[in-house]
Amino acid sequence: MVTNLRTCDLTDPLGIELPRPPLSWQLTGGSEQHGYHVQAGTREGAADLWDTGEVEGADQRVEYGGRPPGGGATVYWRVRVRDAHGWSEWSPSARFEAGADDWTARWITHPDWHDEGNPRAGEGRPLPLLAGEFILAHPVVRARLRVAGLGVYVASVNGTPVTDAVLEPPYTDFTRRVAYATHDVTALLREGANAVGVALGPGIAHVFPHQDRYMKFFGSKAAPKAIAQLEVEYADGSSGRFHTGPGWLATEGPTVRSHWYGGEDHDARLRIPGWDAPGADRSAWRPVTVLDDTTETLRSRACPPIRVTERLPATAKLVATDGTPVFDVGAVVAGWAELSLDLPAGRYLRLVPGDQLDAYGRVIQSKPTTGAPIFNTYVTQDGPQTWHPDFRYDGFRYVEVQGLPEHAGPEAVTALVLRADNTPVGTFETSNALVNDIHTIIDRAVRGNMYSVLTDCPHREKLGWLEQTHLLFDVVANNYDVAAYCRELLVTIAEAQTEDGLVPDIAPEFLVFDAPFRDDPNWGGAIVRIPWQLYRRYGDRTAMRTHYDAMRRYVDYLTGRADDSILGYGLGDWIGLDQETPIPLVSTWGYWRAADTMARTAGALDRDDDAKRYRALSEGIVAAFGERFSGEGSQASEILTLDMGLVPERPGALERISEAVRGGGITVGEIALPALFRVLGRAGRHEALWEFATSTDHPSYGYQVRHGATALTEAWDGPTRGLSQNHYMLGAIDAWFYRGLGGIGQAPGSTGFRRLIVEPAAPGDLESVRASTATPYGHVAVSWRRQEGTFLLEVEVPPGSSAEVRLPDLGLDRLSAPETAVRAGARAFEVPAGRWTFEASR
Repeated sequence: MVTNLRTCDLTDPLGIELPRPPLSWQLTGGSEQHGYHVQAGTREGAADLWDTGEVEGADQRVEYGGRPPGGGATVYWRVRVRDAHGWSEWSPSARFEAGADDWTARWITHPDWHDEGNPRAGEGRPLPLLAGEFILAHPVVRARLRVAGLGVYVASVNGTPVTDAVLEPPYTDFTRRVAYATHDVTALLREGANAVGVALGPGIAHVFPHQDRYMKFFGSKAAPKAIAQLEVEYADGSSGRFHTGPGWLATEGPTVRSHWYGGEDHDARLRIPGWDAPGADRSAWRPVTVLDDTTETLRSRACPPIRVTERLPATAKLVATDGTPVFDVGAVVAGWAELSLDLPAGRYLRLVPGDQLDAYGRVIQSKPTTGAPIFNTYVTQDGPQTWHPDFRYDGFRYVEVQGLPEHAGPEAVTALVLRADNTPVGTFETSNALVNDIHTIIDRAVRGNMYSVLTDCPHREKLGWLEQTHLLFDVVANNYDVAAYCRELLVTIAEAQTEDGLVPDIAPEFLVFDAPFRDDPNWGGAIVRIPWQLYRRYGDRTAMRTHYDAMRRYVDYLTGRADDSILGYGLGDWIGLDQETPIPLVSTWGYWRAADTMARTAGALDRDDDAKRYRALSEGIVAAFGERFSGEGSQASEILTLDMGLVPERPGALERISEAVRGGGITVGEIALPALFRVLGRAGRHEALWEFATSTDHPSYGYQVRHGATALTEAWDGPTRGLSQNHYMLGAIDAWFYRGLGGIGQAPGSTGFRRLIVEPAAPGDLESVRASTATPYGHVAVSWRRQEGTFLLEVEVPPGSSAEVRLPDLGLDRLSAPETAVRAGARAFEVPAGRWTFEASR
């Protein structure tokens, strides 16, 4: 009856640092919860840490209220619930482990990578390998390795990687916070000699200047270094700790250079077999440099890491007109190009990744697409061998491999697709192949930019531009569980906030841009919007409470910059086709949205005085907006005006926009585009949106698909224009796919999809749709089809939720509904949790 117990929206997480982490669960079957009882203890089934007693209510998300566990301690918790038939059995126990409460480990590095006052120390030298050995005299029953490194590290115990997570640690402001990970390494240890190894690369923490390859910027937050702490418990009840510090040794590894943007160079002839195994010959290694750097910045990572999530073997080996072999993996992706070869030692290979090919069949690289030049190099060892970069990644579909012998076939290259390992939760499929392809390319672009932050593109920038994080929140969240991911993202955004309240357009702010590229409310407003979106989607108040002061400071910062409630600066409706939309109009709309969300947030947290103040501020902005911009007639101007709830003085705006969209005449940019789908969807103009969705003329999504896009591109022109081929910022239509065509929505005032609205549209010649996504209570699924004068709708409502189901008006007046459904309108029915079928016919 009770299932899917999670802590901080993660399953049995290690390293939790919150003293009161949120605990959640789901129900099975069609039961409705009327009460709950949670127990937590130091062992399974115990309640020596916390016992709520029997609590009346339907809450399936509560905060842990027991005694805070000490560093590394495990808390086991379970729950039972009461429904109409009484109390359930206790659930199986879930657990979470606390993070480190003290660090005895020290930061260490290779001596050649440390020179006080010289941020370029180590440049031009191979990347470091660090290793330490220790003896375990007794059998181990539990072992945890806490480890961090800058800029990228790969950790191993006794020659085996401790995790399948890659590109660790995630982006943060490394001067303020470094995320460490906790790994269960019990099975990797043995009695006697053991070894821990750490391979280091510079990552984005140390982007050094160079002349031969592309770089978005250069600058150093920290040179490569590592810290690791192994905590073990023995079978006899004693414990031990081994950590980085004096006694560790360092040498140079086979990766001779790595640059976050420009490429990675690896000489396999320099590999040291067994370097991280106990008993290895390290007589030529040097003592590490032990740093005085603080451990106060170490914080446990609290969201899924980046992992290899797909393997795409090359679909073809192409040959350019000059004979250069080019491998096609079939889709634009982000990750690693892996070589698998059997060659003699000493062959030099140069791998050039890219999204497009030129007329001669060679990979295209240029500044507005991928940045240029970007390449990885590999020098072979003798015999069968496999290699991919370890310390950086690329965006690509094609990999040009210079220096490869002719006999190598397509099997020589495989794409290892990387992304933050947020659980996929959405499905969307229709009877229209073009619409399915549009959903696919949007999802591929989301995956290509879902790294430790949501990036804009995986090649030339790799930066966390913030407008997408909230404008396209539903596009991401319909398809992936991002509850923990977005909470962690918010910590990074809050760290970037300046003392005067400004939130820059990128976070972390690895470089400071000029003017509007640093300060635009439709970018910085993410710090206000995301906590509210997390609350609405997941019923989670944690982010609103944690970041409330930062949210308030940002809105007050905007108020301080406004002139009579109008903001006169910003980037405008970025990448729009119509240049007539005034920048102040777009910025003021963003200001209003932040103020309005702040008022709603304050209300949800019972901060009544703040709610009243920000509500007045929001109303003042609306009034000033209506007075200042009433005569503006661009498409974006009218859409944003309608989105604010203003009735424009120019009559017929909604009809004008609908006809323009129906005819493929969209001129808006990425800021107004989500509002366009929202405004027309709310107004029931699904026929217009459908005609745009199925258009293949420029500008349209179908134009991109028909011209070969395999991921959403930066501009409407898609593959016919030299911009990035892996951007998701124009992907707003995917939210309408779920909400409009799938009909999956949430009732006003509901949070966490406790109260669903299921209202699918069936425009044009669309014959069927299947859509589903996850809610805190389980999956909601909608499936409909129409044929020969009937419309059949199937709805799955998760336990703990209820739904109002609204059938579309297709001229079919004979309605059939389940016996348990309660009529709520001419074509609407109320249903509880369960699976329900509705039919309309002539």
